[in-house]
Amino acid sequence: MKAIVLTDRGPKPIGPYPGREISRVLFASGQVALDPRTNEFFGGDIRQQTQLVLENIKAILEAAGSNLNHVVKPRCS
Repeated sequence: MKAIVLTDRGPKPIGPYPGREISRVLFASGQVALDPRTNEFFGGDIRQQTQLVLENIKAILEAAGSNLNHVVKPRCS
């Protein structure tokens, strides 16, 4: 089963989806520091940007019925 995961608590997707669930595994790729209120790039320092990205990922996970405790592999490319 495939499902696209959207949330009002995160920024609007700039790609094809913010999160995609496939066979109970959620992929949240391509996340950048977008402010969910304005959908504009957040220009803070790297720590502030990282915190915002993690908050946005948390919102995607919660929209899918999960949370950060179930993250298996965070990865930066």
